[in-house]
Amino acid sequence: MSWTLAQRAHKMNPSVIREILKVTEKPGIISFAGGLPSPSTFPIEAMAEATARVFAQDGRAALQYSSSEGYGPLRDWVANDLKKLGMAIHPDQVLITTGSQQGLDLIAKVLIDTGSRVLVETPTYLGALQAFTPMEPEFVSVNSDAEGVDVADFAAKAKDARFMYVLPNFQNPTGRTMSAERRMALAKAAAAAGVPLVEDNPYGDLWFDTPPPPALSSSEPDNSVYLGSFSKILAPGLRLGFIVAPKAVMPKLLQAKQAADLHTPSFNQRIVAEVLKDGFIDRHVPTIRALYKRQCQAMLTALSEHCTGLLEWNAPDGGMFLWGRLPAGVDAVQLLPLAVEHNVAFVPGAAFYADHADARSIRLSFVTASEEQIHTGIAALATAIRQMQQRP
Repeated sequence: MSWTLAQRAHKMNPSVIREILKVTEKPGIISFAGGLPSPSTFPIEAMAEATARVFAQDGRAALQYSSSEGYGPLRDWVANDLKKLGMAIHPDQVLITTGSQQGLDLIAKVLIDTGSRVLVETPTYLGALQAFTPMEPEFVSVNSDAEGVDVADFAAKAKDARFMYVLPNFQNPTGRTMSAERRMALAKAAAAAGVPLVEDNPYGDLWFDTPPPPALSSSEPDNSVYLGSFSKILAPGLRLGFIVAPKAVMPKLLQAKQAADLHTPSFNQRIVAEVLKDGFIDRHVPTIRALYKRQCQAMLTALSEHCTGLLEWNAPDGGMFLWGRLPAGVDAVQLLPLAVEHNVAFVPGAAFYADHADARSIRLSFVTASEEQIHTGIAALATAIRQMQQRP
């Protein structure tokens, strides 16, 4: 029997990062590749206590089917929490998703037709490209710099665009943060051009010293869809995220959600709502910030010590990643196997470009390695770069 695959199936591609993670399972590898939160930040005790309370209070309801929109108290919490980003929303605008990655998938199904122009940053999040690609859009890369999207280039490319996807805070992969001035200018330009913004913010709570500026969605709420996640501040294994959408879009997102999985696990939602209800997150997240700040500083120090002249890099103000650029003539994809021989791994940056990829770029994650491992791994990376430069 032969199977005939749908045309969209041929558009699906494996995650480069997931494939690299298989390599990093080799014993002794120091991995700067995965975008995984540090497991040391997972609040196991608080989760265990919340789970016991959920079972004791209403265990049968927690194990039953639930509404597609999501658990009411959790939606209420999201709406209230987003006030800190300048967003004034009603809980009816919140849809709980099975991770923010599902949010991207739902947005693709609802907003993209074959040939739709979808604007993205340069570079952008690989998972968004994966989610959007099966719907067969025409990706258009908008020039970006250390402050974020180049608004003039956006305006030049905005005609007939279906939406622009943007990560303004501690972006994956670059770690950059969009300035307040750039956010305001982009939001106004997008509204004027009639191009909605899809704002993805999984890392916004992970600032080191100063919170990022208000959300893009705060200034033009009817022209924005906002995605958030509990994966980076609680635990990714729970697979909990959310979409905030205008009333004009929410019904179709809800229908797409119902078709995908009926609803996000109600048990998980109730546990998280129970954990959050007493202000736990305000006590917990600062410990994550402090840890990640130390690890980021350790990587910056190691880069200065070992990679000066071998690599250019930025210094993020939060999040989990920094972005590097190799010397002329050194291809990151070709460097990776040599780096693995030296027991260190990273992600080649080319995978994060919709087009015109920079073969010299790399992404380094600093949150799952100890400070000692960071220094050892960066020294090994420097050795690999030197060896690559010496090859004919």
